[in-house]
Formats: sequence, C-alpha cells, structure tokens
Amino acid sequence: MEERARVPPGLPRSHPTVSYWQDPPADIADLRTTAELPAKADYVVVGSGISGSFIAYNILCKQPEASVVILEARQAASGATGRNGGHTKAASYRSFVDHEKELGLDEAKRIARLEYANIVATHDFARKHGIRCDSNSCDTVDIIYSQTHLDAGNEAIRRMRETMGEDDPAAHYRVFIAAEARKTFRTPSALGAFQYAAGSLSAYAFTIGVLKLALSKGLNLQTTTPAESITSTDKSSRTIWSVQTPRGCIETPSLTLATNGYTAHLVPQMQGLIVPLHGQVVAQRPGLGMPQTGLPNTYSFIHETGYEYMITRPPLTPDEGTIIIGGGLWQLPNSGASRYGETDDTALEPTVTKYLRDCTPGFFGSENWGPDDPSGRTRKEWSGIMGASADGLPYVGAMPDMPGLWISAAFNGHGMVWCLKAAEALVGMMMGDEGERRAVDGWFPRSARMSRERMGRRFMGRKDLRAPGEGGFGERGRL
Repeated sequence: MEERARVPPGLPRSHPTVSYWQDPPADIADLRTTAELPAKADYVVVGSGISGSFIAYNILCKQPEASVVILEARQAASGATGRNGGHTKAASYRSFVDHEKELGLDEAKRIARLEYANIVATHDFARKHGIRCDSNSCDTVDIIYSQTHLDAGNEAIRRMRETMGEDDPAAHYRVFIAAEARKTFRTPSALGAFQYAAGSLSAYAFTIGVLKLALSKGLNLQTTTPAESITSTDKSSRTIWSVQTPRGCIETPSLTLATNGYTAHLVPQMQGLIVPLHGQVVAQRPGLGMPQTGLPNTYSFIHETGYEYMITRPPLTPDEGTIIIGGGLWQLPNSGASRYGETDDTALEPTVTKYLRDCTPGFFGSENWGPDDPSGRTRKEWSGIMGASADGLPYVGAMPDMPGLWISAAFNGHGMVWCLKAAEALVGMMMGDEGERRAVDGWFPRSARMSRERMGRRFMGRKDLRAPGEGGFGERGRL
C-alpha cells in the first residue's frame, strides 16, 4: 500500500470508459466558451465535476462581474462525478463512533449533520433550478451480512440518538431484525438492516445543470484543456498563479484545485495525502421476478470485509428499474490494495467485473430474482477514479504557505454528501467578509479544513486510507 501511494497520478487518461450517465454526452460536453484560452482571469478552477462547478457557480453568485474560468482535462464532468453510482447517501452511523473518539463529540455531530444537510441541499437545488437529473429523495437500506457489523451499527445508532437527540433527522434510523429485513427488502440472507433517508440522481446531469447555470452567469468553460503544471510568482506585492496547458498559459491571483484523485500531479506535496482509487460500476436489468419499474429504497450490502452500493432507476425515468451497482473491491487480494494509486479509467478489473455482473441474484435470492431479462442482464460497465485522503476526510480550504491556492478534494468516494456544502464553505472562506467566515466556522467541520498539521500526516498504509469509522465497518469501496 505504501508503494501504491507513491505512484504519481499523472493527468486523466484519454478515451476513458463511457459511463451509463454519459451516454449520450451532454450538449456542453466539449464546450470551449471562447476559442482561445484567456491569458488571465480573476478566478481559475481546475476540474468541472460537482466540486468545480459549484465553486464557480458560488463565486459568480457573490461577484457577478468576476472573470471565472474552469479548466477541464477531458469532457465536462467526465471525472468521478460523471462515473459514480448515482447515490446521495451518508451512512453517517458508520463513522460516527470513531469520529467521536478521534475528533470529539461536537465534531462527530457536525460531520453527521453536514452530510445530511448536503443530501437535502443537493435535491433541493435540483428542484429549485429545474435541473433534469432524475432527482429522487427516498430511503436507503443497509442489508447486513455480518454479525460484527450488525452489533457495531446498532451501537453507533444508539449513540447518535443519545447524543444528537432522536428528533435530529441526521440521527433518524429504523432498525430491522433478520425476519423483517428478509421480508421487507427481498433479501433472504440478511441478518438485519438499517433504513434511513437518502436519495438518487444522475450526478452527471446534475453537474451539467450547475455548469449551465454558471455559464449563464458568465463562466468561461474550457474543456479538453488539462492543467499540466502550476507555478507562482510575486507581482506587485501579490502572488499570481500561472497554469500551463497545451493551449497556453493562464494567470490568476486565485486558483482552486477541484482535482480529487489527480491533485498530486499539480501539487507534489499532496503525494501520499491524496491517493487515487480505481472503482467500478455496472448497470443491469433486474430479473423478471423483481419490480421492473424500480425498488422503493436504494441499497448497500454490508459484508464482513467490504460492501456494494446499489440504486434502481426510479419510475417514469428513462430506463426505469435498471440497477446501478458498484463496489466489489473486497473481492481482490489484500482487499483491493492494487486499485489504490491506479488512474486508468480506460480499463476494467476482470475479477471485480465478474463479481458485479453476478452478485445481484445472490443478494435478492434466485426465487425473488427470477429469470434474467430476455435481452440480457448487463447494460453498461465503467470505471472511475476516486480520491482517498490520508486521514479519511476531504481537504477544503487554503493551501498552507501557498497564498492564492485553494483546494476542495479527496472525498473518499463520498462526494455526493460533501461536495455541495464543501464548495459553499470554500467560497465563504475565499470571498466572505469576517462575519461570513465566522459563520462558516460555525457549521463546517474543522477536521475537513486544509491545514499545515494535516499536510504533515503521511500515508501509513491501508488504515489511514479508510475513513474514520471504517476500521469497525469494513473497507470503503464506493465510487
């Protein structure tokens, strides 16, 4: 694992696998707002995923006259955002107890509430702005196949209720014993289950919608323009950042990296602090014994050493009922250690591919699943690159000792319950007055802020690549 953490990430690969969500590509997938790359801008953001798009949008809401440029190495929203499993799911109970031990009770509660708030805000934003992304607020269920995890989950939920209050929506869980879980969720081998609020959507379509809102406010989007390197110089008593691309150089006093698993390519100091992680997802039709228009809950399947996550496309959406399932890293030797440091999203790992194709009838049982769809089970398979941090939390804020350089990255496969609020916090830190910065201090977790102390934490093996809490709950493997 230490060796994998030392592998330089390089730039995003050309011709990656095409995800279910990106077929067909959006009409702005290859957009260059201006034919030439501007020589300078007030703000430059590297990365056009959910983080980069929301950072640019929030900047333009605060400062409409600002010149804002997003640089994207490939097509718009072509990184992890456009390749994930479609889940907006916190599973905060899985990290709460260890967050309390490592960070303190107040910080554990702050993280859980932020994750819940991020889910609500994401779906609210889609509805408010009419973004067609199949936004679906619904419950999720964790199907438990490990007595260890069942006991740990019950204890974590009890602790959340005790310390946060049973009326706190971030602490609201329904616990099912084995017989109830098997009957309610069609999972004949379940030892128990935990149900709580979550949702699903096309993160690709959602982010394309956010980019279009930002474009309407004056954003300059430059796709297929990879940031090859960055340098800083002092000009007129302020720091100016230069971003070198194949199409020329752009200068800015404010540079933000929304580059997730690729960050160390531009900032070598982040090597071993943000480690790429290769994940896979499969889209498949349900068996004929399953509901053909979608299940009412999204799912995770929790094993002793790993888990899968699954949504079904909701009713009245294109391809309703289709299953999107990802995970499977735990099927590999050393719980998937070889997937860390890997940035080749042009390829699929054969063992994970076979497992994800075959696992769903086992989860639901052959009697519930029934015969496969006559046209075949598998619809699409793809891979993507996540960013795992050294301490299991994202890096958000100003880069220490690098004036004018900001970061929002390393979401540990958990971006859909962090990115929107992290972007809001980052722009508040970057542009807000003293009152707004104090307000951000009041709700954004201090443990997720970028700091000199966190940069001193080096990669020490797999334990440090797990989010806090994953020590008790198995390997993180969500894209």
